[in-house]
Amino acid sequence: FPLLYRIALDVLPAQASAVPCERVFSSSAETDTKRRNSLSPTMMEALQILKFSFRTDRLDF
Repeated sequence: FPLLYRIALDVLPAQASAVPCERVFSSSAETDTKRRNSLSPTMMEALQILKFSFRTDRLDF
């Protein structure tokens, strides 16, 4: 049933995983330290994006 298989892939949701979410929380805990606890949400987001980009070699200095 190849047609039914393709329809099922489109309609049925993929299984959710908590792993990416847990990675984000761990990474943000490293960024939001006692010395940096007054960071604005915008700055926190910018730091997380920079950290992710650096770790995945998307930044080239």
